[in-house]
Amino acid sequence: MYCLQAAIVTETALGGLIASAGSARVVPLGQGLSLLPLTEALFDAGVPDLEEFWTAPTGFERLLAACSEHGAVAYVEAEYFGGTGTQSAQVWENGATVLGPLHVAEDEPDPADGSPISQALRRLGVIKGDHFDEFAAVGLGRHRDTADWLSA
Repeated sequence: MYCLQAAIVTETALGGLIASAGSARVVPLGQGLSLLPLTEALFDAGVPDLEEFWTAPTGFERLLAACSEHGAVAYVEAEYFGGTGTQSAQVWENGATVLGPLHVAEDEPDPADGSPISQALRRLGVIKGDHFDEFAAVGLGRHRDTADWLSA
C-alpha cells in the first residue's frame, strides 16, 4: 500500500507555508523542495474544496495560492494498493493555478508526459536524471504512508 497527501513547495515558498500552517512537519526532499504531509493538524472538518482531490481541507487552495506568490507550490495525492490506484496533482505559481488539476483514476494509464505527480514535480523544477521519473528522483517512494513521513 502507498498513500500520500501533501503539499510540495520550493524553497522560496516554504517560509510562507510554514507560517500559515502552524504545526506542520516539513520534510526535505532534495532538488530545492520540501514536503508538508497533510495531517490532522492541518485538517478541518469542512468539505474538501480542491476539485479532483479527496482530502484537501477547506481553505487549503487559498493558502497554497497565497504561498505561491513567493514560489511554486504543488498539492499531491496518491493512493495505491496492489499496484493499482489513483493519483492527483495541482500546481500554483504567482497566486494562480498553472498546472491541473490532473487526475489519473484506478486502472487508467498515466499520460504520455508522465503521472500527475511527476508532471507537478517537473513544473517545480525537478530533473529526473538517471531515475525512472521525477517521483523517484526526489524519493517520494521511500515512505509508504503519509504518517510515515512524520516519523522520518
